[in-house]
Amino acid sequence: MRWALVKVCLAVTAMVVIAFAVPLGLVIKEMARDRAFSDAERQAATIGPTLTITTDRAELTKAVLSTEPGGRGRLAVHVPATEPGGSRLEIGTRRATREDLETVRTSGRASIAEVPGGSTLLQPTALGSGGIAVVEVFVPEGEVSHGVGTAWLVLAGVGVALIVGSVAVADRLGVRMVEPAQRLAGAAQDLGEGRLGTRVPEAGPTELRSAAVAFNSMADQVVQLLANERELAADLSHRLRTPLTVLRLNAASLGEGPAAEQTRAAVEQLEREVDTIIRTAREQRPQTQGAPSGAGAGCDVSEVVRERMVFWSALAEDEGRTVRLAGVDRTVRIPVARPELAASLDALLGNVFRHTPEGTAFAVDVHHSGDAVLVLVSDAGPGIADPESALARGASGRDGAKSAVGSTGLGLDIVRRVAESTGGDLRIGRSVLGGTEVRIWIGLDGGPGERARRGHRVGRRRGRRGPRVAKARSAEFRGSPGNGPHL
Repeated sequence: MRWALVKVCLAVTAMVVIAFAVPLGLVIKEMARDRAFSDAERQAATIGPTLTITTDRAELTKAVLSTEPGGRGRLAVHVPATEPGGSRLEIGTRRATREDLETVRTSGRASIAEVPGGSTLLQPTALGSGGIAVVEVFVPEGEVSHGVGTAWLVLAGVGVALIVGSVAVADRLGVRMVEPAQRLAGAAQDLGEGRLGTRVPEAGPTELRSAAVAFNSMADQVVQLLANERELAADLSHRLRTPLTVLRLNAASLGEGPAAEQTRAAVEQLEREVDTIIRTAREQRPQTQGAPSGAGAGCDVSEVVRERMVFWSALAEDEGRTVRLAGVDRTVRIPVARPELAASLDALLGNVFRHTPEGTAFAVDVHHSGDAVLVLVSDAGPGIADPESALARGASGRDGAKSAVGSTGLGLDIVRRVAESTGGDLRIGRSVLGGTEVRIWIGLDGGPGERARRGHRVGRRRGRRGPRVAKARSAEFRGSPGNGPHL
């Protein structure tokens, strides 16, 4: 593209220079010729007054020699015979032919005749006696073309300068267009080779800037799609922890024997494989957060909590755990898909079974505050020493009191993404049972964008209603009448 633009500009500029320089050069040549013969006419006119007065040879010779061309032998005077049978009077060197002289004398008009070495101007002049004399002025070829060569060289230099300048400008314009195109092509190649962080600077002409914006948007979409795919793989793998927890608990109750040991070893091996899948998917994906798939479908939070607690209460009974459930006696629709909410509850309750000793009590409470739903999962275990690290992506379950071999830290992140997709959040604190309390705040007035347009009403109400929720939770675990059923 760059060289094509240079060649086009070179051709166009060369044609323009030729179109203007050639006619201008011819005009300069013609002007030089006219100037030379105009000077010759002026010099020939200086002899006219003398010829009207006298035709004496001595006087005419003196007049001819007093002129510049006469002194250089370039001026001649041809006087015809004044009397019949008389002789012609010629002063100076004659270069024109007699035929040319007679033609000028007869016609009475000036003429230019080509002679060896240049040209002669033949100027007719009236004599006092009534005859016509011819004044001949020789103009050498050098004077006719005087200054023409220099003028042509100047024109040629200007033309070359214009061509070089246009080529330089075209080259700079070509670079300005080619470099963004090359960057775009290189970025596309890098993206195709797997370097997902490649982006193109939005520079250059308008069209290439638009292409760069489109490319960067496409690259962001590719990164987001890959992140969503890996997130989905990690989430689906994490959901396998729920049936694995059941298998582990059942395997623990098999007693002693080769078959029981083999079953427990197989369950442990399966847990390690699932953990490996989760870690691999999480390490490969970019650290971008997206809304869970299906977040806008909606479900009844009370129904989902009751359904999942039927499953977990059976396991709790086997391990001698006390379970409390409250706030699920009314229908509350939330903007979260049923599978996502079920996966979040399973992740939190699975952590309780996995990281607290057998016999540890836990509770699940649902509170509806008009524009938000609060789901609390509490236990009476040892608690989490560092809640902030537990909430950090990839760090949960590693440094806290619930840390255990096989924890990937993805469970809390699944719950957090579900809450944030509705404009809510996830908090970890101390429960009234003495252990950990995980609070899921689910907004009912749309996601983060809608919540921002409404002035963060959820956040403001959350601050006002937090103490009341804590008091309600305290009353429930002290055995207040508002307690839910004991499963």
